[in-house]
Amino acid sequence: MTGHTQNEITIAAPLDLVWEVTNDLENWPQLFSEYASVEILSREGHKTTFRLTMHPDENGTVWSWVSEREPDRESLTVKARRVETGPFAHMDIHWEYEEVPAGTRMVWTQDFAMKPDAPVDDAWMTDNINRNSKVQMALIRDRIEKIAAERGATHGLHGGAARGRGD
Repeated sequence: MTGHTQNEITIAAPLDLVWEVTNDLENWPQLFSEYASVEILSREGHKTTFRLTMHPDENGTVWSWVSEREPDRESLTVKARRVETGPFAHMDIHWEYEEVPAGTRMVWTQDFAMKPDAPVDDAWMTDNINRNSKVQMALIRDRIEKIAAERGATHGLHGGAARGRGD
């Protein structure tokens, strides 16, 4: 069995702002509540290899891993994968962005499989990722909408549609 999740949210902000903020890896600890730090290990073209470290979990365990992330501004997509997979046999992540009447739609798709000796199975991890993605996406939405309001980045929104950069 393998795991598959797909979660989406609409952010009432221009696409350029959503793209800028969500692809600024160095600031992910201020964007996501679960990440304590991000360490950039290398950059090759548009691909970045980095270490993510989470805040300690309820048992005091600190989880950390290395991932690769490659944004493609032309197609409004990002491909990512874990390089250090930990309990995962593999973890592939795809982000999509789309301008919609209410702002910017962001979709996260994750395809993965847990290792046979992992402490949890694919079904458990699917539920966990779905639950956590909703929490993180709502935080990201709220934080970006606050930035948009502070920057006055809602000009160019027609009936809620993101049309301009707003800067």
